[in-house]
Amino acid sequence: METWAIILAFVAVVLSIYYYVFKDMSYFKKIGIPYLEPWPIFGNMGPTIFRQKSMVDMTVEIYNLHPEAKYVGFFDMGNPVFFIRDPELIKMIAVKSFDNFPDHRGFVDEVQDPLFGKNLFSLKGNRWRETRTMLSPAFTLSKLKSMFKLMNECGADFTDYLSKMSKDKKTIDMRDAFTRYTNDVIATCAFGINMNSMKDRENEFYVLGRDATNFDGIKSLKFFLIRSFPTISKFFNVKLISGKIGDFFRNVVEEVIDIRDRKKIVRSDMIQLMMEARNKRAEMGQELPMMDIVAQAFIFFLAGFDTVSTAMCFTCHEIGVNSEMQKRLQQEIDEVIEKTNGNPTYEVINNMEYLDAVISESLRRYPIALFLDRVCIEDFELPASLPGKKPLLIKKGTNVWFPVSALHLDPKYFEDPYKFDPERFIKNGKEINNSGVYLPFGLGPRMCIGNRFALLEIKVLIFNLLARCNLKPSNKTQNPIRFSKRGINLSAEKGFWMDFEERSDVHPALKNFVSNSSSDGTVKNNVTTNGVTNGHAIKT
Repeated sequence: METWAIILAFVAVVLSIYYYVFKDMSYFKKIGIPYLEPWPIFGNMGPTIFRQKSMVDMTVEIYNLHPEAKYVGFFDMGNPVFFIRDPELIKMIAVKSFDNFPDHRGFVDEVQDPLFGKNLFSLKGNRWRETRTMLSPAFTLSKLKSMFKLMNECGADFTDYLSKMSKDKKTIDMRDAFTRYTNDVIATCAFGINMNSMKDRENEFYVLGRDATNFDGIKSLKFFLIRSFPTISKFFNVKLISGKIGDFFRNVVEEVIDIRDRKKIVRSDMIQLMMEARNKRAEMGQELPMMDIVAQAFIFFLAGFDTVSTAMCFTCHEIGVNSEMQKRLQQEIDEVIEKTNGNPTYEVINNMEYLDAVISESLRRYPIALFLDRVCIEDFELPASLPGKKPLLIKKGTNVWFPVSALHLDPKYFEDPYKFDPERFIKNGKEINNSGVYLPFGLGPRMCIGNRFALLEIKVLIFNLLARCNLKPSNKTQNPIRFSKRGINLSAEKGFWMDFEERSDVHPALKNFVSNSSSDGTVKNNVTTNGVTNGHAIKT
């Protein structure tokens, strides 16, 4: 029934607002800005919607439209967008003039779809500032150090399971495997729930999380529909997140909070911070609604589950198809194991130079966010786009995009940009990070709040994986990777496949590994499927 509602809504869009959309297609022509000729109704998104081009190819095509322009015109469906090409202008908008461009473009009604509408990414103005301030302490250095042990246990359990699989099961779908790892990390670090998704493969936390983060097929169409035509989407009650998923996450958060309140449990995680904020507001006679807490926990899960696991897939693909790179990484990892007697610390893993360079290069070549967006909240003057032209006053409500993927692939900034070369970060890492053209986690006050958490999560996974396993291309491995034209997120056309083999030269300090992920005082709770799947442990 929901599918038919989406189809009817889409038809209604096409028939009822054709003229309204079409009349704006000359917007950039009138103001003298270079632009790519748009499709009626679908704008420049048409080739992506109809799977003729990937989002990466579309972004690079717009970016290369006029090499001398500071910005060019682009149509996100019928919405004119200023596509900013100049790094200095990007820094001005994202940092120096942040107060003029503080928000992302809203596209979800928070009443109709509260998990998306109330989370940190979607919030605007003072509500965003208050929530950001509330959540920032969850990602301080001290909190990351305390989460490291939990992460490392997840990584050790994960790779121990892989290394002991039978030889006939060694060809692994990395997307499936790595989302199970990220699921376990987020469950324990954010929700205080201990699980092993490689063993308990159909646990509800993982199954519903996978459904929530799948934006292929009909979900992709829903995304474009809700984003571009919110009024019609609201009329037809089109939602990105189903009621079943919303109810599950609400029940999980409520149950975790209830257990902590009753047993006076205190943990250094996101749920704890929001509980403390709730208590402070209660003292002042104010309320922090439960759905606001659930929405923040959900966006943390959503970002960590899908985007971080995708980054792991691209990184491990490059490691698997580059044997010399893999050997060098394993040598660095074995040296750390030797130095720490198999018990690496946060500081040691965070300071591994070559591991950091490989991950940084992967985020350059395959950025998590293909573009960043901002909305102008009051009239603002942009410098002239081309030499000899006049500055341009853009109006309140105007959208601007920063083309991350295109900047990362511009030979002006990165020599031989399509080559995967970690050495560029060994030689010039500081300069690249401060250049304004390397933006894997964004820029300015609205850059990703969990960037250090995500990087640590990736490092821990690769450290544990290569300490025990070799990655080798299988007959399913596509090399070089071609980007999928399905959906809105960066992915591989034929998936991420690799052979995982246990190393014959595993360091002696790891040979007697025994999982101890339940030895830190967890309490087994047989919770109903309305809360957490049976048998999970609630961390105390």
